[in-house]
Amino acid sequence: MAKPLQGIRVLDMGTFITGPAAAMLLADMGAEVIKVEQPETGDPYRAFGGDLYAPQFQTYNRNKKSVELNTKVEADLAQLDELVKSADVFIQNFRPGVAERLRVDGARLQAINPRLVYVDISGFGSDGPDRDKPAFDTVAQASTGFLRLLVNPEHPRVVGPAIADAVTGFYAALGVCAALYEREKTDKGRHIETSMFEALCHFNLDDFQHYLAVGQVIGPFSRPRASQSYVFECADGGWIALHISSPPKFWDNLAQAMGVPDMLERPEFASRPARIQNYDQVIAFLAPIFKSQPREHWEERLAAHEVPHSPILNSKEVIEGPLGQHHRILSETEGPRGTFRTIRFPLRFDGEIEHQVTAPPELGADNAELLGR
Repeated sequence: MAKPLQGIRVLDMGTFITGPAAAMLLADMGAEVIKVEQPETGDPYRAFGGDLYAPQFQTYNRNKKSVELNTKVEADLAQLDELVKSADVFIQNFRPGVAERLRVDGARLQAINPRLVYVDISGFGSDGPDRDKPAFDTVAQASTGFLRLLVNPEHPRVVGPAIADAVTGFYAALGVCAALYEREKTDKGRHIETSMFEALCHFNLDDFQHYLAVGQVIGPFSRPRASQSYVFECADGGWIALHISSPPKFWDNLAQAMGVPDMLERPEFASRPARIQNYDQVIAFLAPIFKSQPREHWEERLAAHEVPHSPILNSKEVIEGPLGQHHRILSETEGPRGTFRTIRFPLRFDGEIEHQVTAPPELGADNAELLGR
């Protein structure tokens, strides 16, 4: 199968999500990733399930090897240095100053191996007013303006997955690929820095661009209004989502699908600006109609009239549904705790789907192979 990063060795000293996510993406594309962990305890994410193999840990640590090294111990530091000599990439996401205390800072490791691509991920950057502030996903989301776009002001609570963590890891992996490409021409590594703050600001670009271009500070309902996006509950308790921003024919088709052909004659439906201005009234009109029939009924009706929609599915429904089955999104293999199942890497190289996967390693599983102990 296609493994474009085969032959690249990555040392992953990351914990929790950002660093491990970056390393996992490289591993998914064929890199050999060696997870360097603290003896006995390992990545703290391991213990979120109580037995050093939590689902949270499994999420970002497939396709990796694991070794135990405490770099505060001279013998262990010497073994890490030997790994660094043969490595192409080193990834860490410690708070500023920690890498120096652990003697794994970029200056020292790149002195050992000038070709090393060193990745330094932090919460708020290696300098600046919040340099030493502890950062986790929700803190990063809030500090970048992103969280306010997810929170319903009438019922404020944190929702959704760890977007800031994962996105930061993805940006870091993108930087690694660029630095590896450049190294082919220069034969020198790079010191790559990013922070959760910087990464999520860029990911939240649409929000900032509205402010920078026209002085508009958008809110949690701005995009749904502009894009004409809706969610409705059906008679059986199922939910369905619609996105019908353009072209106008989709609104004509929706009126036919819902059995109210004169719907667009109502003032709140008269035009796109009218629907944006009267977003709540549009919902108030459509909601009881959707509530009158089960979700399957509306799925059939909307599909027949080519209205952009989808049932709002849970993970089980996605995996077992026709689309998930067709695209074979599930990969599985035997691992140290039995069958390991995960969602496959999404990119296809020359049409090939990569289903081969290695289960996340037990702590220190590769000590013998890589450290001789």
